[in-house]
Order: sequence, then structure tokens, then C-alpha cells
Amino acid sequence: MSTDKKIDEYSGTETTGHEWDGIEELNTPMPRWWLGIMFVSIIWSIGYVILMPAFPLLHGYSKGILGFSDRVRVSEAVSKMHADRSVQSQQLVGADFETIRADPNLMRFAMAQGKSLFGDNCETCHGARGRGFTGYPNLNDDIWLWGGSYEDIRQTITYGIRADHDETRLSSMVAYGRDEFLSSGEIDDLVQFVLSLSDPTTQNTRGAALFTQNCVSCHGAEGRGTRENGAPDLTDADWLYGGDPASVRTTLFNGREGVMPNWNERLGADQIAALSIYVHSLGGGE
Repeated sequence: MSTDKKIDEYSGTETTGHEWDGIEELNTPMPRWWLGIMFVSIIWSIGYVILMPAFPLLHGYSKGILGFSDRVRVSEAVSKMHADRSVQSQQLVGADFETIRADPNLMRFAMAQGKSLFGDNCETCHGARGRGFTGYPNLNDDIWLWGGSYEDIRQTITYGIRADHDETRLSSMVAYGRDEFLSSGEIDDLVQFVLSLSDPTTQNTRGAALFTQNCVSCHGAEGRGTRENGAPDLTDADWLYGGDPASVRTTLFNGREGVMPNWNERLGADQIAALSIYVHSLGGGE
């Protein structure tokens, strides 16, 4: 390796004096634009260190002249969000459905909050978007045991059904077989009669007298149900616990007493209002 510098005859550039196996290294300077960017970056980084939080210290970090803090900015943004929500939350508490629907901003707020609350609290039983499962109502249809208006839905969410609350709604499906009110044969006849109510092509009168004696008080003479008792309509094709003979027989034999929890001890009045708006919007709200 030689240390003598010379001018390369082909490029006209000075060499560094380094040579390997006859190959000489050109002493090509860095582009000016690249050097300019590097120097600007150095100056900018020095200024950033002086002005902004930069270095970790033994008990904290360098604060910088500006005292900038993302933590403070986030805290301020969260506080502002809560303040804005507080105003709309208070508007929700005392408003009726028409008032909420007439205010686009309030309606959007209620829907956004209600959707979040539904995902956190209701999807476990009612499924995604309230489609329901066996034993858990589908909230997208128009089949409501206790009413599907905004006020009815809010009442149900607030106090529950057969929940541990003095204001809860109560009803009871008698366990005709388990408690020995009817014999096995009578239950079979009643099953066939109940199924005939939703299938006009099926003629079955053997259980008619049993239905009149045991079921009319809640389900009505025609089996269309009554919301005062939370009794389902037996003339349609919608069955909460299944409409096949085996499922209906199980219902008559053991009774049904599903529980809807009361949410007023976990959610605030504004949250229940928002959740009621969202449930009402799923498609089954009346």
C-alpha cells in the first residue's frame, strides 16, 4: 500500500494513496447536499435536546426549556373528552326518545356509547349485534316479551327480569311435570296442542281443555301472549327455547325462569339511556 497521492488519469480525481493489487482508491468528496442535510440534522438535534425532553436521568429525565409533555397533553385531552361527554350524558338522562332522535349530535353520542356498552356487557348472552342464542332473545326482530319501545327497553335494562331488585319484572312458567301438576300423557297432549297453534295445518284438540285450564291466564285464549305477564305469543314461529316437540315438552315439564340482570347497580342512568337507544336501533325496536 502506497501513501503517495496522485491524480487519477481517467477521472481527474485525487487518490487517497491507498492501493490494493494495483487498484487505487479515489478521494471523492461527499456531495454538498448530503453534507448540508447532515449539518442541519446536527443543529436540529442540539436544538431539540435544549428545548424538549430528551435524556433519561437518575431520577427522571431532562425536561427541556419548553417543558413539553405528551402525558400532560393526553391527560388534558381525556379531561376535555369527559367534560364534553358529561354535558351530553346529562342531556340523555332526562330526554325521551323523540327528543334524542331529533338531536343528531346527541343521537350519535348515544349510539357510539351504547355500542361500546353493549359489547362490554351484553354480547356475552345476546351475541354480536344482539342476534341472540337459544334461551337469549334476538334483539333484531319484533318479538318482545315485555315491550320493545325505548321506555320498555330502558325499564328492562334498568331493573331486569326476575332479577334481584324490588322493581324487577316477574313472571313464572310453571313446571307442570316436575311439580306433578300434569301427568306425562297430559303434557304430551298439551305439547301437540301448543304446536298446533303456530301450525294451522295441524289439527289437535286433545290438549285444548288443558290449555284453557292451565295456560289461558297468561298466554290468552288464542295463545297470543300478554306483555303484562311477559308471556310469549305461541301462534308465531319464534321460540326462545326451541319450537320442536322435545323443546316444548321440556319447557312444559320443567318450566322456564330465565334471568335478565338489573344493570342500574353497575351502569349510570346516562349509560342505560345510551344502551337503550342502541338496542332500540338494532332493528327490533318499536
